[in-house]
Amino acid sequence: MDKIHILWADDEIDLLKPHILFLKDKGYEVQTANSGDEALELVEKNHFSAVLLDENMPGLSGLETLNRLKSKHAELPVIMITKSEEEFLMEDAIGSKISDYLIKPVNPNQILLSLKKTLDNKRLISEKTTSNYQQEFRQIGMTLGDRLNWAEWVEVYKKLVYWELELDTSKDESMMEILKMQKQEANKLYCKFIENNYIGWLNGQTPNPPLFSHTLFKAKVAPLLDKPETTFLVLIDNLRYDQWKIIQPIISEYFKIETEDLYSSILPTATQYARNSFFAGLMPSEIEKRFPKLWLNDEEEGGKNLHEEELLLEQLKRLGKDVKTSYNKITNHAAGKKLSENMSNLMQNKLNVIVYNFVDMLSHARTEMEIIRELADDEKAYRSITLSWFEHSPLHDILKQIAAKKCKLVITTDHGTIKVTEPSKVVGDKNVNTNLRYKQGKSLDYVKKDVFEVRNPADAFLPKQHVSTSFVFVKEDKFFAYPNNFNYYVNYYRNTFQHGGVSLEEMIIPFITLSAK
Repeated sequence: MDKIHILWADDEIDLLKPHILFLKDKGYEVQTANSGDEALELVEKNHFSAVLLDENMPGLSGLETLNRLKSKHAELPVIMITKSEEEFLMEDAIGSKISDYLIKPVNPNQILLSLKKTLDNKRLISEKTTSNYQQEFRQIGMTLGDRLNWAEWVEVYKKLVYWELELDTSKDESMMEILKMQKQEANKLYCKFIENNYIGWLNGQTPNPPLFSHTLFKAKVAPLLDKPETTFLVLIDNLRYDQWKIIQPIISEYFKIETEDLYSSILPTATQYARNSFFAGLMPSEIEKRFPKLWLNDEEEGGKNLHEEELLLEQLKRLGKDVKTSYNKITNHAAGKKLSENMSNLMQNKLNVIVYNFVDMLSHARTEMEIIRELADDEKAYRSITLSWFEHSPLHDILKQIAAKKCKLVITTDHGTIKVTEPSKVVGDKNVNTNLRYKQGKSLDYVKKDVFEVRNPADAFLPKQHVSTSFVFVKEDKFFAYPNNFNYYVNYYRNTFQHGGVSLEEMIIPFITLSAK
């Protein structure tokens, strides 16, 4: 292998010759310096992969040398070596962003391990991650061959997301491709599972149903309203489980996670259906029947999510929860800033609901705006842009304020989203809805193997606009395209993130309860 050049600065460097020879045998080229000034001169003239730096040198001290090094070469890894175990020295050194810290006397193996940890860290982690996934690949594959129930599907999905995030840090493209294929296989089997169980669950004919959109609030949110704290329910539209895991470390700085549950969105996995169902505690056909003025069907003009607050208040009344409640829907940055500035007004309420639409806007903007399409070109980039948005969003400030006031926090969503790659032909009349993942209407013509069909909408508690209305939900990573405009649809929508259909990503979604640290 190529020699790795390191600099070792110590005023007693002659006593360290056995250590230096040991490192040379291991493939390191070691240059030495007797003082901090000499070390700084050598760094200016040579390229080093790392610096071993004695803390206690006469003249320019190790810490002073470190500060000057970092002011010009912030990226250069420095391993501090010292006789002192005094805490303030460690804190000073760590505060100056050293890579590692060793206490004298050091043996050669300690130094070798520290160098490997510092220089090979990313490569070693990547190799270990790849090796671990290779071992688990077979186990997941065997699990997929079983007849899984809902809880087991949740565990499979958690594992797939875990490895997806772990392999994000790996440069092993072939292993990422294997994971992608395993996830596709899992989605295919999951869609069969939903076809076999969904209608039975909703109608009480199949045991052990998941918590669904319409049962979640009663089961998980309502009990929190009996506790003394104020509860904030933050629903981030379109937030997938992997996106939650990406923002979780930031939120964990000031909240501790009490429960991390995954529940099932109803079908269609679309805002109009799933989110209204969540706030109403009712399925769509039940909302239409009980509150006809608060429900609009696909083919009717007007906004389909304009009455969430009224549906929420009706559900609270039905549950016997007479509590002071606020509802805020944030659809742009300015509205988020305004809410952040007015948070103190909400602290007297028992329940504060905040619907934050950003992830949904990102998903749709990705389809419409070329620059967003480029920024969120794949799953990894989509997660990355979500993290970047969250870090700099008013929502981040809002959550900090909730933590400061020691309020209870719930983070959830209404449905997920999937990157679509394969077109599936569909034909319908002019009243068929525009969503790319589900269609409802009369006389629909479609590729049967690509869809989960519900010929009688009442079976799935969906509104029946006409005698012959049916619903079809496209499966896996497919999307509907019309034959008369086929190439346009395929070129425009392929590799965009969509929702409304049947997939792990759209249906298995997070519900997190947190308390302030």
